[in-house]
Amino acid sequence: MKPCSILIVEDHPFQHMYLQHLFGELGPYYLEGARDGEEALERLKWRKFDLVLTDLLMPGMDGVQFIQGLAALHSKPALAIMSSASRRMLMSASLVAKNLGVKVIGLISKPVNLAALQTLTTQLSISQPSSPRPLPTSMLSRAALAQAIQEEQFEAWFQPKKSLFNGRIVAAEALVRWMHPTQGMLLLPDTFLPALKSFDLEEELLWLVLRQAIQAQARWRQHDYDIPVSINLPTHLLNSHDLADRLFDFVMEHQGVPGQICFELMECSVPQDISNFYAGACRLRIKGFGLSQDDFGKGYSSYMNLVSTPFTELKIDRALVQGCHASEELTKALTSIIALGRQLGLTVVAEGVESAEELALLRKIDCSQVQGFLISRAVPSEQFQQLLVNDGPAASY
Repeated sequence: MKPCSILIVEDHPFQHMYLQHLFGELGPYYLEGARDGEEALERLKWRKFDLVLTDLLMPGMDGVQFIQGLAALHSKPALAIMSSASRRMLMSASLVAKNLGVKVIGLISKPVNLAALQTLTTQLSISQPSSPRPLPTSMLSRAALAQAIQEEQFEAWFQPKKSLFNGRIVAAEALVRWMHPTQGMLLLPDTFLPALKSFDLEEELLWLVLRQAIQAQARWRQHDYDIPVSINLPTHLLNSHDLADRLFDFVMEHQGVPGQICFELMECSVPQDISNFYAGACRLRIKGFGLSQDDFGKGYSSYMNLVSTPFTELKIDRALVQGCHASEELTKALTSIIALGRQLGLTVVAEGVESAEELALLRKIDCSQVQGFLISRAVPSEQFQQLLVNDGPAASY
């Protein structure tokens, strides 16, 4: 296998040599260096790199300007940012990159040490698999997507939420997967949700996922596992004033339990009128459904929405969770958010938990529930039931 190629953007010659030495201890990497952002962008026009490791504080073109230039390139490598500046400065620069479509796999405080680079190269190896090929246009036509919904090619898979009070699986989030009958592939939402949205097919998908979730709950209930399920609800669907009525009627028609369904309000879209958001949220709660503020700490989620909307759950975005154990700023932010959520009587869920260290911190600061790859990826309903069985007797739920 060809060694990973890394471009180091560092204006200080000694620091550059030091980084090369550290990478040399970690394995066979192809390394190149650039003294500033302009030289780095020129190199990136002529050669593909797997990773760019850039300083933030540089003369001339600084690290933020370099990131903006990097985002404009056709082929964008993974990015890691290093600096002696504050952690908040690093996080701010990473948000610039992420919002411009650049994948950030590491934030490193100077002085750089071997352990930090080892974590970085581990993340690089995880992110190495090539991006899936773009789907054929024929698969993403309105007719093809409508047929896929009709034939139930889209399947609800379930990611467990584990309680930090008793260590048990106590809830699940339904995440959609596309099992294509001829392509023989499992397709993740990023590959098809934008097309579904552009053809106004999101509500049709919602009904399918909701029905499959109710059916899964019924099967689990036969084995004495009464598991609430969260379902993503694109917020712009609240423009339909009778959505709460139709959701309630649908759940009752399929012998579901409204109190065991929680709708996570997504920020990927907004209602035409903010009053539709508040009206829809209130009416969903009146009908007995749970309601979750999704991705809190990201995008436009706000304290005002949190305290003025009848949420039952607060989900903390993975951007605040990942690496929280190593960041004083993130720890303080999480502690404050969790305390507020609990004071408001909400179940607080941290998503994107991937390490034992993150889990230990979240338990220490009294987070209610966690979900993420450390617990389990999303799995089909039968495998989720096996996770419940492995978790212990149903009698304790």
